[in-house]
Amino acid sequence: MKKISFICLVFLLILSSCGTVSSLIIDPNKEISVTDKVVYNALQFEGIKYRRGGVTTEGFDCSGLVYTSFSIENVLLPRQSMYMANKGATIVIDQVKKGDLLFFITGRKSKNVNHVGLIVSVEANEISFIHSTNGKGVIISSLSEKYWKNAFLKATKVL
Repeated sequence: MKKISFICLVFLLILSSCGTVSSLIIDPNKEISVTDKVVYNALQFEGIKYRRGGVTTEGFDCSGLVYTSFSIENVLLPRQSMYMANKGATIVIDQVKKGDLLFFITGRKSKNVNHVGLIVSVEANEISFIHSTNGKGVIISSLSEKYWKNAFLKATKVL
């Protein structure tokens, strides 16, 4: 029992030291939510290169990052972003929270969802999300960036 408590304490300390999850209130008597765990999982992959079809630390594509971050917590989603977009409840953008998904249509020729990001924080109307891009790999971006704002299609809540 002491070993489990120690492991939980170390996990909480790691979570509290991450700048992106600084809003997480640490209460040793409270369980960590699945949402916080999923976001934490995704943040551990920040900086990993892009790999089409990738679902490992060797590389991720956007849906592979989201799929893996959720599956670590036994939350199963479809593997591709266009199918992920059909899961959960669609929500209006001003009601999104950490752990919700953002879906995009990128590229001039695309007509279907082809990109997904996981919201890591919503502060002062700034929505930050983690995703994997061809050029930079796994990064955190803001929905207020012109490119992402223009490509945004919808948000969903799956947790």
